[in-house]
Amino acid sequence: MECGKSFSRKYALIHHKTIHTEEKPYQCMDCGKTFCYYNSLTRHQKNHKGERPYKCMECGKSFSCSRHLDSHKKIHSGEKPYKCAECGKGFRWNSALTTHKRIHTGEKPYQCLECGKTFASSSSLNSHKRIHTGNRPYKFVHCGEGFRRNCDLTSHERIHMGEKNT
Repeated sequence: MECGKSFSRKYALIHHKTIHTEEKPYQCMDCGKTFCYYNSLTRHQKNHKGERPYKCMECGKSFSCSRHLDSHKKIHSGEKPYKCAECGKGFRWNSALTTHKRIHTGEKPYQCLECGKTFASSSSLNSHKRIHTGNRPYKFVHCGEGFRRNCDLTSHERIHMGEKNT
């Protein structure tokens, strides 16, 4: 028992345990990102296909699943419920707090096998790996331009949105 959670069905416990083992057997063939659960992989793959049916009424940004939209809404509300005990900084997501804590400890558990560089988060490592491979999995459907990181795609989308509004 690692976290104290209990389950009424054995398969639910087995499914949950992958969180603690950090086993991520499902890999996206487009960008190399790995996932604990198959449904997380299929949800992620919608990003590569440009499928984003859940739209924020506040800013117009769209998402591949409703959970991501719900999480995004914290940006508009300013809610930051996860606080760092070390410095007091607040975060919208617990995963961001976990990564942030590594600033204080200096921990960089993710290492690039190609060049040896280390990173505080798996997403930073995955993004870095694309420097070596040249892979640009985040494609903008309207112009076909590819990007190594999703945030670069988002910035590019805003450029096109600005062109439409002028």
